[in-house]
Amino acid sequence: MARFLSIHPDDPQPRLLAQAAEVVRNGGIIAFPTDSCYSLGCRLGDKEAVERIRQIRGVDDRHHLTLMCSDLSQIAQFARVDNAQYRLLKATTPGSYVFILEGTKELPRRVLHPKRKTIGLRVPENRVALALLETLGEPLLTATLLLPGDEEPLTEGWIIQDRLDDLIELVIDGGYCGTTPTTVVDLTHMPPELVRAGRGPLEPFAFE
Repeated sequence: MARFLSIHPDDPQPRLLAQAAEVVRNGGIIAFPTDSCYSLGCRLGDKEAVERIRQIRGVDDRHHLTLMCSDLSQIAQFARVDNAQYRLLKATTPGSYVFILEGTKELPRRVLHPKRKTIGLRVPENRVALALLETLGEPLLTATLLLPGDEEPLTEGWIIQDRLDDLIELVIDGGYCGTTPTTVVDLTHMPPELVRAGRGPLEPFAFE
């Protein structure tokens, strides 16, 4: 049975964040709010938890998972970023974007796209998510909480617990955060390529 924590969306309680971080460190999967919609998250190096997230989502290893980072410097640790890419990242983070980039050797091969060796990376603009990342002290490997057969992501804590009670270890209810997913931008080549239009504005990338 999944634990349930109600965390204040504007003033997250450090004691509850510490409990959530401990669940992640112990190999658990959590559901938590972001600036676009709720996500599933686990520790980057936890092979079993990563596979469980893929099973819950019903996706294979060709589906890009997203490494959620606390800041831009952490992105640069896990992805190859040149000067042009860095300028775009600096102008658009934190925000509702996922950037497809080539991973570095810091990443386990199992979390990279098997052919392209890429991964999604983002810095969220949500106080609960950012505070959790800061408390954890490392990035979270994440996937949007969109279940097989559903048309929209789950966005209410009690519904998430009802649907996933036996499949994850913790639900963080941090308030409603909408159902519009992130904008996904492929930065592996220039100019950037729009993969999915979502919540993040398109203007910074000069997309038509």
